[in-house]
Amino acid sequence: MKPLPTSHLRIARPSHDLRASERFWVEGLGLDVLFRADDSAEGGHALLMVGWPDAGWHLELVGDPDDATPATPTEEDLLVLYVNGPVDDQVVRRLVNAGGTRVAARNPYWDRWGVTITDPDGYRLVLSTRSWS
Repeated sequence: MKPLPTSHLRIARPSHDLRASERFWVEGLGLDVLFRADDSAEGGHALLMVGWPDAGWHLELVGDPDDATPATPTEEDLLVLYVNGPVDDQVVRRLVNAGGTRVAARNPYWDRWGVTITDPDGYRLVLSTRSWS
């Protein structure tokens, strides 16, 4: 068996505060809540899955308020969304108002071709003006 081009991709990360993460990803970026579970769910971890319903990927945020598995993002841990045009200043403002922080990219390529914002856990989101294809 091998993955197919249509195989769904899940990106999982720990989160110190799922409410803050939801505010950033849903209110800030405009993703939808695809699934939510509190810490009584199987495995004992609260979960928040966000994305777009028809996308081939989703982001799973695992609640970790006690830092049992602390988020340890580096400047190169990037989630890049290719928006194929100018980055909407209103989206950037919403992301910052929703708990994000606009930062300079470690690699100047991303500053040339987009905007980098850290989420409440310190992971980096890049909105790139380029297209993937």
